[in-house]
Amino acid sequence: MDYVVYIQLVVVLAAIFIGAKVGGIGLGIFGMMGMAVLVFVFDLPPGSAPIDVMLMIVAVITAASALQAAGGLDYLVKVAEKILRKNPGAITFLGPIVCYIFTFLAGTGHIAYSLLPIISEIATESKVRPERPMSISVIASQQAITASPISAATAALLSTELLGSRGVEMIDILMVCVPATIIGVIVGAIAVNFVGLDLEKDPIYQERLKKGFIKPKSLKDNVQSPEERRKALIAVVLFITGVIAVVLFGSISSLRPTFEIDGEIVQVTMPQIIEILMMTTAGLIFIFSKADVNKAVKGSIFLAGMQAVIAIFGIAWMGDTFFNGNIGFFKENIQNIVTAYPFLFALALFVMSILLFSQAATVRTLYPLGLALGISPMALVAMFPAVNGYFFLPNYPTVVAAINFDRTGTTRIGKYVINHSFQIPGFVSTIVAIGVGYLLIQII
Repeated sequence: MDYVVYIQLVVVLAAIFIGAKVGGIGLGIFGMMGMAVLVFVFDLPPGSAPIDVMLMIVAVITAASALQAAGGLDYLVKVAEKILRKNPGAITFLGPIVCYIFTFLAGTGHIAYSLLPIISEIATESKVRPERPMSISVIASQQAITASPISAATAALLSTELLGSRGVEMIDILMVCVPATIIGVIVGAIAVNFVGLDLEKDPIYQERLKKGFIKPKSLKDNVQSPEERRKALIAVVLFITGVIAVVLFGSISSLRPTFEIDGEIVQVTMPQIIEILMMTTAGLIFIFSKADVNKAVKGSIFLAGMQAVIAIFGIAWMGDTFFNGNIGFFKENIQNIVTAYPFLFALALFVMSILLFSQAATVRTLYPLGLALGISPMALVAMFPAVNGYFFLPNYPTVVAAINFDRTGTTRIGKYVINHSFQIPGFVSTIVAIGVGYLLIQII
């Protein structure tokens, strides 16, 4: 009876909507409540809990938190500030590139919080409309997540439940998504470079200037002693080494250890590799940088990461239960359409990411359906940037932060809410990245 499936869908969407509105761990909690309704009321068998994904996120977040506790992030931000200040006129292009690189290395877009105030001040001082570099920098920090070898979203994509069991390796994802997202960000920067009036002509900026709201502002300078810089540099080197190791093991499968178990040759999986290497990296940082463990667990990266784990636990398990419990319905009604027009599945990914506020949760929720519908694994890789849709509503933390950091008022939410500063660079970057991805998989 199709109407039962639609009622279940309402339950799923309600859980996502309420959880997103509550925020934080609410997404996971209400997702699990929706799961309870599906299992106990509609008698659906529980799907597969995203255990591998959760453990990989825990491992990566632990390493990144250790880096933060050791002062490594502050060190990197200082390096980025020097680069940006040497070329203030090119801030619209350098800002997003730096944000992209930082996110690519750290595996989380939350690192952008440290860079956005620097980008805003440099743009203002250079008389560049801050909306331009600020908006595309936020988008760049999202796009890089779908290219980073250690992001939660990439970990989810590579899990044995998804593309990891379909012959897709880390190198396949990197070869497609790194150039695709970089090109997408560059084209987005070109597009946004023509958005809005020049700063000197902007009426809101002039009004704030007249009222004295905008005055020279010195950025907070977290001066590190020589000893602190030495420890921070050690942490940065160890962390980057860990990231490189993950890429190597993911790209060259022969490097992964194999064992004979009950007469069968078994190779260590990439989820296991990521978990082992990143937790080991965290341990080395704590040992050689003498970072404070208590400081690590109280840092912004650890708190945001653990919230993501809980969100994925509830939402992804509920989604897996719903889609697997009704897979016959989906195959009968939409398989032919999605197979003929794969971009429709990319659109579904985009919309779901708006609701879930998480690339990893979107991957874990919808990608099983994509595989079940017969979409090719490499096509799903090309669609990966579509999970970056949560710029659409201006309530994501990095979006809100960018608006608040821009003292000139040029980065803003429009009268109709959705006509805000991030729409043009967001849509341009995402569409271009998916298009380039499709071209690349034809070549590969």
